[in-house]
Amino acid sequence: MTNPRDLKYTKEHEWARIEGNRVTVGITHYAQEALGDVVFVELPGVGDKIIEGEAFGTVESVKSVSDLYAPVSGEVVEVNDNVLDSPETVNTDPYGAAWMIVVEIADPTEVDKLLSAEQYEEFLAEQD
Repeated sequence: MTNPRDLKYTKEHEWARIEGNRVTVGITHYAQEALGDVVFVELPGVGDKIIEGEAFGTVESVKSVSDLYAPVSGEVVEVNDNVLDSPETVNTDPYGAAWMIVVEIADPTEVDKLLSAEQYEEFLAEQD
């Protein structure tokens, strides 16, 4: 699966869709594939603050539990209840219905640190 070109990525395998001063965050196809069947997702609540590079939640699969890392700092303004109720969505639609949270960006310069799709794919190639 190719990574959508309109998204930014982290080396921790989160994706970020930047729309003005808000960022929608999810995990990549690569991450969900490595995890296996996702059975539980834990996310912060609306109004919670997250910090770039720090864990903001977890994804549990039949194989393991993995932290979710914030691509930017800011305040959580939306949480995807669908992914909490149906965590398997992470496996079937990681770039669509399985978005995790929407964050109001505290420091817009943090966006510049994120990887383009091409840079992320180069990073993945180096990992294999």
